[in-house]
Amino acid sequence: MFSSKSQPRVLRQCYRCWQLTQPGQLRTFKVTVVGAAGGVGQPLCMLLRLNKLITELVMHDLKECKGVATDISHICTQQDVKSYAGAANLGKAIKCADIVILPAGLPRKPGMQRDQLFDANATVVAKVTQAVAANAPSALFAIITNPVNSLVPMAAEILKQEQAYDPNRLFGVTTLDVVRTEKFVSDYLNVQPQKVKIPVIGGHSGITILPVFSQCKPVFTGEPDCIAAMKKRIQNAGNEVVKAKAGKGSATLSMAFAAARLMNAMLLGLKGEKGPPECVFVESKVTECPFFATPIEFGPKGIAQNLGLPELDDTEKEDLKKLIPELKIAIDAGVKYAKSL
Repeated sequence: MFSSKSQPRVLRQCYRCWQLTQPGQLRTFKVTVVGAAGGVGQPLCMLLRLNKLITELVMHDLKECKGVATDISHICTQQDVKSYAGAANLGKAIKCADIVILPAGLPRKPGMQRDQLFDANATVVAKVTQAVAANAPSALFAIITNPVNSLVPMAAEILKQEQAYDPNRLFGVTTLDVVRTEKFVSDYLNVQPQKVKIPVIGGHSGITILPVFSQCKPVFTGEPDCIAAMKKRIQNAGNEVVKAKAGKGSATLSMAFAAARLMNAMLLGLKGEKGPPECVFVESKVTECPFFATPIEFGPKGIAQNLGLPELDDTEKEDLKKLIPELKIAIDAGVKYAKSL
Protein backbone atom coordinates (compact mmCIF):
# COMPACT_ATOMS: atom_id res chain seq x y z
CA MET A 1 0.00 0.00 0.00
CA PHE A 2 1.16 3.55 -0.74
CA SER A 3 2.43 5.52 2.21
CA SER A 4 -0.23 7.84 3.59
CA LYS A 5 2.31 10.66 3.54
CA SER A 6 2.32 10.68 -0.26
CA GLN A 7 -1.39 11.36 -0.51
CA PRO A 8 -3.14 14.72 -0.48
CA ARG A 9 -4.36 15.93 2.88
CA VAL A 10 -7.93 14.68 2.46
CA LEU A 11 -6.76 11.22 1.44
CA ARG A 12 -4.40 11.13 4.41
CA GLN A 13 -7.33 11.88 6.71
CA CYS A 14 -9.39 9.13 5.10
CA TYR A 15 -6.49 6.74 5.44
CA ARG A 16 -6.14 7.60 9.11
CA CYS A 17 -9.87 7.03 9.68
CA TRP A 18 -9.54 3.65 7.96
CA GLN A 19 -6.56 2.79 10.15
CA LEU A 20 -8.54 3.49 13.32
CA THR A 21 -11.19 0.94 12.31
CA GLN A 22 -8.66 -1.87 12.03
CA PRO A 23 -8.14 -4.43 14.81
CA GLY A 24 -5.59 -3.38 17.39
CA GLN A 25 -5.85 0.32 16.59
CA LEU A 26 -6.57 2.89 19.30
CA ARG A 27 -10.11 4.23 18.98
CA THR A 28 -10.46 7.96 19.59
CA PHE A 29 -13.54 9.56 21.09
CA LYS A 30 -14.97 13.05 20.86
CA VAL A 31 -17.26 14.15 23.71
CA THR A 32 -19.25 17.37 23.53
CA VAL A 33 -20.63 19.01 26.67
CA VAL A 34 -23.50 21.42 25.94
CA GLY A 35 -23.92 23.79 28.84
CA ALA A 36 -20.24 23.56 29.71
CA ALA A 37 -20.00 26.89 31.53
CA GLY A 38 -22.79 26.09 34.00
CA GLY A 39 -22.84 24.76 37.52
CA VAL A 40 -22.78 21.12 36.40
CA GLY A 41 -20.94 21.70 33.13
CA GLN A 42 -17.72 23.09 34.59
CA PRO A 43 -16.98 20.33 37.11
CA LEU A 44 -18.15 17.73 34.60
CA CYS A 45 -15.66 19.00 32.02
CA MET A 46 -12.90 18.90 34.61
CA LEU A 47 -13.69 15.26 35.43
CA LEU A 48 -13.94 14.32 31.75
CA ARG A 49 -10.56 15.97 31.21
CA LEU A 50 -9.13 13.17 33.38
CA ASN A 51 -10.68 10.37 31.32
CA LYS A 52 -8.01 8.75 29.15
CA LEU A 53 -10.61 7.37 26.74
CA ILE A 54 -11.49 10.88 25.53
CA THR A 55 -9.20 12.38 22.91
CA GLU A 56 -11.26 15.48 22.09
CA LEU A 57 -13.29 17.38 24.67
CA VAL A 58 -15.55 20.06 23.20
CA MET A 59 -17.24 22.64 25.39
CA HIS A 60 -20.27 24.65 24.29
CA ASP A 61 -22.44 27.20 26.02
CA LEU A 62 -24.70 30.03 24.95
CA LYS A 63 -22.39 32.37 26.82
CA GLU A 64 -18.66 32.55 26.19
CA CYS A 65 -16.82 29.57 27.69
CA LYS A 66 -13.35 30.21 26.24
CA GLY A 67 -12.00 31.08 29.68
CA VAL A 68 -13.26 27.82 31.21
CA ALA A 69 -11.84 25.84 28.29
CA THR A 70 -8.47 27.56 28.59
CA ASP A 71 -8.40 26.85 32.31
CA ILE A 72 -9.23 23.17 31.79
CA SER A 73 -6.74 22.88 28.91
CA HIS A 74 -3.93 23.55 31.37
CA ILE A 75 -4.59 20.23 33.13
CA CYS A 76 -1.76 17.91 32.10
CA THR A 77 -3.67 15.19 30.25
CA GLN A 78 -3.59 14.29 26.56
CA GLN A 79 -6.77 15.70 25.07
CA ASP A 80 -7.63 18.34 22.55
CA VAL A 81 -9.87 20.91 24.21
CA LYS A 82 -12.08 23.17 22.09
CA SER A 83 -14.78 25.66 22.96
CA TYR A 84 -17.70 27.23 21.11
CA ALA A 85 -20.20 29.86 22.19
CA GLY A 86 -23.64 30.88 20.98
CA ALA A 87 -26.51 29.15 19.25
CA ALA A 88 -24.92 29.68 15.83
CA ASN A 89 -21.95 27.48 16.80
CA LEU A 90 -23.91 24.64 18.38
CA GLY A 91 -23.74 22.50 15.23
CA LYS A 92 -19.97 22.95 14.97
CA ALA A 93 -19.52 21.84 18.58
CA ILE A 94 -21.64 18.73 18.11
CA LYS A 95 -20.40 17.77 14.64
CA CYS A 96 -19.28 14.11 14.53
CA ALA A 97 -19.27 13.72 18.32
CA ASP A 98 -19.31 10.20 19.72
CA ILE A 99 -21.14 11.37 22.85
CA VAL A 100 -23.16 14.52 23.44
CA ILE A 101 -24.02 15.20 27.06
CA LEU A 102 -26.44 17.96 27.99
CA PRO A 103 -26.33 19.61 31.43
CA ALA A 104 -27.66 22.93 30.11
CA GLY A 105 -30.84 24.48 31.42
CA LEU A 106 -32.38 26.09 34.46
CA PRO A 107 -31.79 24.26 37.76
CA ARG A 108 -34.67 23.62 40.10
CA LYS A 109 -35.29 26.39 42.65
CA PRO A 110 -37.12 26.26 45.99
CA GLY A 111 -40.86 25.99 45.50
CA MET A 112 -40.59 25.34 41.75
CA GLN A 113 -42.90 22.65 40.42
CA ARG A 114 -41.76 20.09 37.86
CA ASP A 115 -44.11 21.45 35.18
CA GLN A 116 -42.59 24.91 35.66
CA LEU A 117 -39.14 23.42 35.23
CA PHE A 118 -40.30 21.64 32.09
CA ASP A 119 -41.61 24.88 30.60
CA ALA A 120 -38.26 26.56 31.32
CA ASN A 121 -36.05 23.83 29.86
CA ALA A 122 -38.05 22.22 27.05
CA THR A 123 -36.97 24.78 24.42
CA VAL A 124 -33.29 24.32 25.29
CA VAL A 125 -33.44 20.54 25.04
CA ALA A 126 -35.50 20.68 21.84
CA LYS A 127 -32.93 22.87 20.08
CA VAL A 128 -30.00 20.74 21.17
CA THR A 129 -31.84 17.57 20.13
CA GLN A 130 -32.41 19.02 16.66
CA ALA A 131 -28.73 19.93 16.46
CA VAL A 132 -27.73 16.38 17.41
CA ALA A 133 -30.03 14.99 14.72
CA ALA A 134 -28.47 17.25 12.09
CA ASN A 135 -24.81 17.04 13.08
CA ALA A 136 -24.20 13.81 14.98
CA PRO A 137 -27.11 11.41 14.43
CA SER A 138 -25.03 8.41 15.47
CA ALA A 139 -23.85 9.98 18.74
CA LEU A 140 -24.87 8.71 22.13
CA PHE A 141 -27.04 11.49 23.54
CA ALA A 142 -27.25 11.79 27.33
CA ILE A 143 -29.64 14.31 28.89
CA ILE A 144 -29.01 15.63 32.40
CA THR A 145 -31.42 18.57 32.12
CA ASN A 146 -34.49 18.23 34.32
CA PRO A 147 -37.20 17.09 34.35
CA VAL A 148 -35.63 13.99 32.81
CA ASN A 149 -38.92 12.07 33.02
CA SER A 150 -40.44 14.42 30.43
CA LEU A 151 -37.48 15.78 28.46
CA VAL A 152 -36.07 12.42 27.36
CA PRO A 153 -39.39 11.26 25.83
CA MET A 154 -39.67 14.71 24.24
CA ALA A 155 -36.20 14.34 22.72
CA ALA A 156 -37.09 10.88 21.41
CA GLU A 157 -40.14 12.27 19.64
CA ILE A 158 -38.09 15.09 18.09
CA LEU A 159 -35.45 12.64 16.88
CA LYS A 160 -38.23 10.57 15.30
CA GLN A 161 -39.50 13.68 13.50
CA GLU A 162 -35.96 14.27 12.21
CA GLN A 163 -35.65 10.59 11.18
CA ALA A 164 -32.62 10.24 13.44
CA TYR A 165 -33.98 8.20 16.35
CA ASP A 166 -32.17 5.15 17.66
CA PRO A 167 -33.51 4.04 21.06
CA ASN A 168 -30.13 2.51 21.86
CA ARG A 169 -28.47 5.95 21.73
CA LEU A 170 -30.72 8.17 23.87
CA PHE A 171 -30.37 8.30 27.65
CA GLY A 172 -31.71 10.16 30.63
CA VAL A 173 -29.03 10.52 33.28
CA THR A 174 -30.40 9.09 36.53
CA THR A 175 -27.01 7.93 37.81
CA LEU A 176 -27.06 10.47 40.63
CA ASP A 177 -29.89 8.51 42.27
CA VAL A 178 -27.62 5.44 42.29
CA VAL A 179 -24.63 7.40 43.57
CA ARG A 180 -26.66 8.83 46.43
CA THR A 181 -28.14 5.45 47.29
CA GLU A 182 -24.73 3.80 47.38
CA LYS A 183 -23.40 6.55 49.64
CA PHE A 184 -26.34 6.61 52.06
CA VAL A 185 -26.44 2.81 52.34
CA SER A 186 -22.67 2.56 52.77
CA ASP A 187 -22.86 5.06 55.64
CA TYR A 188 -25.58 2.98 57.29
CA LEU A 189 -23.67 -0.29 56.84
CA ASN A 190 -20.33 1.33 57.68
CA VAL A 191 -18.65 -0.01 54.53
CA GLN A 192 -16.83 1.64 51.64
CA PRO A 193 -19.25 3.11 49.04
CA GLN A 194 -17.40 1.29 46.25
CA LYS A 195 -18.46 -2.01 47.79
CA VAL A 196 -22.18 -1.19 47.62
CA LYS A 197 -24.12 -2.20 44.51
CA ILE A 198 -27.82 -1.44 44.35
CA PRO A 199 -30.15 -0.81 41.39
CA VAL A 200 -32.34 2.29 41.37
CA ILE A 201 -35.14 2.00 38.84
CA GLY A 202 -38.11 4.02 37.54
CA GLY A 203 -37.65 7.72 36.89
CA HIS A 204 -35.74 10.70 38.25
CA SER A 205 -38.07 12.59 40.58
CA GLY A 206 -39.99 11.95 43.77
CA ILE A 207 -41.76 8.62 44.09
CA THR A 208 -40.68 7.60 40.58
CA ILE A 209 -37.21 6.97 42.07
CA LEU A 210 -37.28 3.39 43.36
CA PRO A 211 -34.16 2.05 45.11
CA VAL A 212 -34.31 -1.75 45.14
CA PHE A 213 -32.97 -2.39 48.62
CA SER A 214 -33.84 -6.10 48.43
CA GLN A 215 -31.11 -6.55 45.79
CA CYS A 216 -28.43 -4.56 47.62
CA LYS A 217 -24.97 -6.06 47.88
CA PRO A 218 -23.89 -6.38 50.63
CA VAL A 219 -27.26 -7.23 52.10
CA PHE A 220 -29.05 -4.17 53.47
CA THR A 221 -31.03 -5.22 56.49
CA GLY A 222 -33.08 -2.81 58.53
CA GLU A 223 -36.44 -2.30 60.13
CA PRO A 224 -39.25 -1.29 57.75
CA ASP A 225 -39.28 2.23 59.21
CA CYS A 226 -35.55 2.57 58.59
CA ILE A 227 -35.86 1.40 54.98
CA ALA A 228 -38.79 3.76 54.38
CA ALA A 229 -36.82 6.69 55.79
CA MET A 230 -33.83 5.83 53.62
CA LYS A 231 -36.05 5.64 50.52
CA LYS A 232 -37.64 9.00 51.33
CA ARG A 233 -34.23 10.63 51.77
CA ILE A 234 -33.06 9.32 48.39
CA GLN A 235 -36.24 10.53 46.68
CA ASN A 236 -35.88 14.00 48.22
CA ALA A 237 -32.09 14.29 48.12
CA GLY A 238 -32.23 17.01 45.47
CA ASN A 239 -34.32 19.19 47.76
CA GLU A 240 -31.89 18.46 50.60
CA VAL A 241 -29.10 20.04 48.55
CA VAL A 242 -31.20 23.03 47.45
CA LYS A 243 -32.14 23.76 51.05
CA ALA A 244 -28.55 23.34 52.26
CA LYS A 245 -27.46 25.89 49.64
CA ALA A 246 -30.20 28.24 50.85
CA GLY A 247 -31.83 28.27 47.46
CA LYS A 248 -28.68 29.57 45.77
CA GLY A 249 -27.86 26.38 43.92
CA SER A 250 -28.73 22.76 43.31
CA ALA A 251 -26.82 19.48 43.15
CA THR A 252 -23.98 20.39 40.79
CA LEU A 253 -20.83 18.65 42.06
CA SER A 254 -22.46 15.32 42.85
CA MET A 255 -24.31 15.49 39.53
CA ALA A 256 -21.04 16.08 37.68
CA PHE A 257 -19.48 13.10 39.44
CA ALA A 258 -22.43 10.86 38.56
CA ALA A 259 -22.42 11.99 34.92
CA ALA A 260 -18.67 11.42 34.60
CA ARG A 261 -19.14 7.91 35.96
CA LEU A 262 -21.84 7.23 33.37
CA MET A 263 -19.66 8.68 30.60
CA ASN A 264 -16.88 6.26 31.52
CA ALA A 265 -19.24 3.27 31.25
CA MET A 266 -20.47 4.51 27.85
CA LEU A 267 -16.94 5.08 26.57
CA LEU A 268 -15.86 1.60 27.64
CA GLY A 269 -18.84 0.23 25.74
CA LEU A 270 -18.00 2.23 22.62
CA LYS A 271 -14.48 0.86 22.85
CA GLY A 272 -15.85 -2.67 22.90
CA GLU A 273 -15.00 -3.36 26.52
CA LYS A 274 -17.56 -4.57 29.04
CA GLY A 275 -17.86 -1.98 31.76
CA PRO A 276 -20.12 -2.00 34.80
CA PRO A 277 -23.87 -1.69 34.15
CA GLU A 278 -25.42 1.66 35.06
CA CYS A 279 -29.05 2.54 35.69
CA VAL A 280 -30.28 4.94 32.99
CA PHE A 281 -33.66 6.22 31.80
CA VAL A 282 -34.26 4.75 28.32
CA GLU A 283 -37.00 3.61 25.99
CA SER A 284 -38.22 0.41 27.52
CA LYS A 285 -40.68 -2.47 27.37
CA VAL A 286 -39.84 -3.64 30.87
CA THR A 287 -43.01 -2.09 32.32
CA GLU A 288 -46.08 -0.44 30.84
CA CYS A 289 -44.18 2.87 30.87
CA PRO A 290 -42.54 3.50 27.46
CA PHE A 291 -39.48 4.94 29.24
CA PHE A 292 -38.01 3.50 32.40
CA ALA A 293 -34.69 3.43 34.24
CA THR A 294 -33.12 0.00 34.69
CA PRO A 295 -29.55 -1.36 34.73
CA ILE A 296 -27.99 -1.09 31.27
CA GLU A 297 -24.87 -2.65 29.75
CA PHE A 298 -23.20 -0.55 27.06
CA GLY A 299 -21.61 -1.59 23.78
CA PRO A 300 -20.24 -0.09 20.55
CA LYS A 301 -23.74 1.00 19.45
CA GLY A 302 -25.00 2.29 22.77
CA ILE A 303 -27.23 -0.09 24.69
CA ALA A 304 -25.85 -3.60 24.47
CA GLN A 305 -28.35 -5.11 26.90
CA ASN A 306 -31.16 -3.86 29.08
CA LEU A 307 -30.92 -6.03 32.20
CA GLY A 308 -34.57 -5.35 33.00
CA LEU A 309 -36.32 -5.30 36.33
CA PRO A 310 -34.40 -6.76 39.23
CA GLU A 311 -36.34 -9.08 41.50
CA LEU A 312 -38.57 -7.04 43.80
CA ASP A 313 -39.93 -7.76 47.24
CA ASP A 314 -43.60 -7.13 48.09
CA THR A 315 -43.04 -3.54 49.25
CA GLU A 316 -41.05 -2.69 46.12
CA LYS A 317 -43.77 -4.19 43.93
CA GLU A 318 -46.31 -1.89 45.59
CA ASP A 319 -43.97 1.08 45.10
CA LEU A 320 -43.66 0.16 41.43
CA LYS A 321 -47.44 0.18 41.02
CA LYS A 322 -47.62 3.62 42.64
CA LEU A 323 -44.91 5.23 40.53
CA ILE A 324 -46.13 4.08 37.11
CA PRO A 325 -49.13 6.46 36.80
CA GLU A 326 -47.01 9.48 37.80
CA LEU A 327 -44.22 8.51 35.42
CA LYS A 328 -46.70 8.01 32.58
CA ILE A 329 -48.07 11.54 33.07
CA ALA A 330 -44.56 13.01 32.86
CA ILE A 331 -43.72 10.98 29.75
CA ASP A 332 -46.97 11.99 28.03
CA ALA A 333 -46.25 15.67 28.75
CA GLY A 334 -42.93 15.44 26.93
CA VAL A 335 -44.36 13.62 23.93
CA LYS A 336 -47.27 16.08 23.68
CA TYR A 337 -44.91 19.04 23.71
CA ALA A 338 -42.74 17.56 20.95
CA LYS A 339 -45.76 16.90 18.75
CA SER A 340 -46.82 20.53 19.13
CA LEU A 341 -43.57 21.86 17.66
